[in-house]
Amino acid sequence: MKRVRIGVAGATGYSGQELLRIAARHPHVEIAVAMASSSSRGIRQLPALAGLWDGSIEPFSIDALAADVDVAFLGFPESVSAEIAPALLARGVRVFDLSGAFRLRDSNARQRWYPKTPVLNTTAVYGLTEWNRPAIRDARFVACPGCYPTAALLALQGLTSVGVVSIDSDIYIDAKSGISGAGKKPTERTHFSERHGNVAAYGIFAHRHGAEIEQELQHPVTFVPHLVPLDRGILETIYVRLTPGATEASVRDALETAYPDAPFIRLTGDVLPEIKNVVNTNFCDIGWKVDGHRLVLVVCLDNLVKGAAGQAFQNFNVAYGLDERTGLL
Repeated sequence: MKRVRIGVAGATGYSGQELLRIAARHPHVEIAVAMASSSSRGIRQLPALAGLWDGSIEPFSIDALAADVDVAFLGFPESVSAEIAPALLARGVRVFDLSGAFRLRDSNARQRWYPKTPVLNTTAVYGLTEWNRPAIRDARFVACPGCYPTAALLALQGLTSVGVVSIDSDIYIDAKSGISGAGKKPTERTHFSERHGNVAAYGIFAHRHGAEIEQELQHPVTFVPHLVPLDRGILETIYVRLTPGATEASVRDALETAYPDAPFIRLTGDVLPEIKNVVNTNFCDIGWKVDGHRLVLVVCLDNLVKGAAGQAFQNFNVAYGLDERTGLL
């Protein structure tokens, strides 16, 4: 097929650089332009990508972006994507947005968590690849899921959708993320001296990814995220109760049925996943233990790949009728 001309906007952030890294080795992609998140920054290089991609990062210009590309990948903060994504769609550009600006469909939830997001005539398709392939194939606008929700939903949806997990039970999600999940802009919370040798919970009952998980599960959850002293990777431990009569075999059968042809889902059973096995890959590893009615799920992924740039390109591959693995293995 003819190469698709893409643009990466917000290319200097962690997810943006990962987008460029994947795009540079994708056989059906031409990187037409890579832009910073600001129009005031000068042209710059990315030494980490030297020899893989030797292009330059240009100051942001929506006119130049819309004129040069068929597809735009947006690695902006949500407040910027809320403004830029609708303008690109109006100019006929296909958009894959990595921010949270358009993930929530309920207007009240959007107003609470993403107040700068405008009301659009076109609703973004939620880009959880393994569960929304048919809608992604025809979508002009894909809102790629957050890293925490990707892990939680991939572990849980195969069970809740067939009734293996009790709909009356509470769902507890204990999530731990590397520091890159907080973005590139330095803050007191992400300062080396604060994070080194430290683990901290944050955003309890006040994290927007909880709303995203609840939207897709149609079930309330107790979601507690933590920052751990790693540069990348997510590990979530999820506690639920099984429906009467459900067993470990029921859990295995449900997950195997949910993901028979999912190239990036690895079911590890009682060999519980670890972050080191998924970093720098687009894999999501899911393991579990059962004791009576109690089920503990452990799920791991790389927050910058399967939780961001890799999933965006997996969605791109689906949208263009390509093998999902293209550029990702």
